[in-house]
Amino acid sequence: MPTIILLILSNLFMTTAWYWHLRGGMNKPLMLVILISWAIAFVEYCLAVPANRIGFAHGWSAGQLKIAQEAIALVIFGIFMVTVLGEPLHWRHAAAFACIMAAVGFLFVGRS
Repeated sequence: MPTIILLILSNLFMTTAWYWHLRGGMNKPLMLVILISWAIAFVEYCLAVPANRIGFAHGWSAGQLKIAQEAIALVIFGIFMVTVLGEPLHWRHAAAFACIMAAVGFLFVGRS
């Protein structure tokens, strides 16, 4: 569970670092946006690296860690896209999410 919680928190920071400037930051100089994003991403790394170490130490494979991170990232981004960027969800988003969740299932099913 610590792995999942840390991955959720890291993805909140990652999504913010990558996309915050699309809403209200487009008039800022690109170099300033990059520096601010790096500062936010530093926090993301401080959460993601321990999440992966803890998960790996508890028997998760690198593939399982990556696909879990991608599934979490997709959920976090979907929420961010709708609430912060004001973009609507489309059936294609649900289809993409279903494909990612199927990938999660393929990597975790039958794992003892």
